Amino acid sequence: MPARVLVVDDVPANVKILEAKLTAEYFEVLTASHGRAALEIAQAEQPDIILLDVMMPEMDGFEVCRRLKADARTAHIPVVMVTALSDMGDRVTGLDAGADDFLTKPVNDLILLSRVKSLVRLKTSMDEWRLREATSGQLGGDLSVAAPFADAEVTGRVLVIESDPFSGEKICHLLEQKQCTTVLAPTGKEGSRRCDTEDFDLVIVSLYLEDGDGLRLCSHLRSSERTRRLPILLVIEPEEMGGLVKGFEIGVNDYLFRPIEGNELWARVRTQMRRKRYQDLMRENYQRSLSLALTDSLTGLYNRRYLNAHLSSMIERSHSDGKPLSLFMLDIDHFKRVNDTYGHANGDEVLRQVAGLISHNLREFDLTARIGGEEFVVVMPDTPIAAAHMVADRMRKMVADTDMPLRGAATTSPQRVTVSIGVAMLVDGEGGDELLRRADEALYAAKNAGRNRVMLAPLKATV
Repeated sequence: MPARVLVVDDVPANVKILEAKLTAEYFEVLTASHGRAALEIAQAEQPDIILLDVMMPEMDGFEVCRRLKADARTAHIPVVMVTALSDMGDRVTGLDAGADDFLTKPVNDLILLSRVKSLVRLKTSMDEWRLREATSGQLGGDLSVAAPFADAEVTGRVLVIESDPFSGEKICHLLEQKQCTTVLAPTGKEGSRRCDTEDFDLVIVSLYLEDGDGLRLCSHLRSSERTRRLPILLVIEPEEMGGLVKGFEIGVNDYLFRPIEGNELWARVRTQMRRKRYQDLMRENYQRSLSLALTDSLTGLYNRRYLNAHLSSMIERSHSDGKPLSLFMLDIDHFKRVNDTYGHANGDEVLRQVAGLISHNLREFDLTARIGGEEFVVVMPDTPIAAAHMVADRMRKMVADTDMPLRGAATTSPQRVTVSIGVAMLVDGEGGDELLRRADEALYAAKNAGRNRVMLAPLKATV
């Protein structure tokens, strides 16, 4: 996942070490030697994450972090403090300033890189929601959303999944002192059942549970539509670095080492609930701002008008960030035959079924639109053409293997449809119309080659 990392440290040797490690993992690295330069670069370059030292002249890292989080232009950028300070008070001060993590040197390289990658994924999702909100604003929406780290305190409903009664009750007691409502589940099974039937603002999961692996439960929560955006805080032993790395890969948002310290617990819980509230506000505001003119009434997907407005913003960001963007155009094969044979009501049901298969099997920040008749477009930011081809072919197979509910048909055997797909990747200097045209040409090549297949559009010479 290509991303830009801003490293801020007044010691050149420390900068060089981090720069070498990150470059080896294919990150683009920006550097700053003092706080004011860091603020200027963050505003101008919009990095994906900031690695920030604390002990710097003129302005320490705590103050830099506070200013980043107070500025609407940079408040959404994740910050990890990497410092020699090891006192618990310093750790809590950093988290209170808005840092996403506070890592003490010497830092385990695997932990650092895993943390950077997990926070970059978080920012990618956040950026897409910010971009969607901006698009709705251009089309008449209301963009009055507060910064993610507003001064107001937050409370919420927290599920604590912990098999050790003493630890579980301690966590609940500490959070209830901060006016949170807590529910204690002694097993993973009970925690999963609660998540399926109740609403929470955060779930705290122990790595070891009486009836199974905490990471498996975290994976289940991330794969469920109901809980995929629910913040997860993992409680582990300090020596369980391997479990922490796996947790980040699964999608755990944050962690706590045992023994749990009350101030750090609250700082991390508050950060996650503030971010969730911010994302929820953006999502709600965005949904309110979308008028029926921007969505397809039959499938609930976006329509061509919204695609045209939003695609230009996505392309502009892709050109600016240097990250790949791919899209594919999908068409249901012989759809007229479906309407003629089974009637338009059944044809509409096929369109709804195909739309559901597409939208429910993509990332949250991918864009799906029905652009007319039986044609759909999927736009995938931060995705090279090879990955887009894999997703498109998986989608093709999924549609081909799904029974369609063609009620009233003359035959009682299961009825299925197939799709043809054309995939194209954005090239330098290209606009939305040209990108869509190349995907459309690839789609027709797939149809001419026999249908029920995926074809790639050739990359034209860059300009």
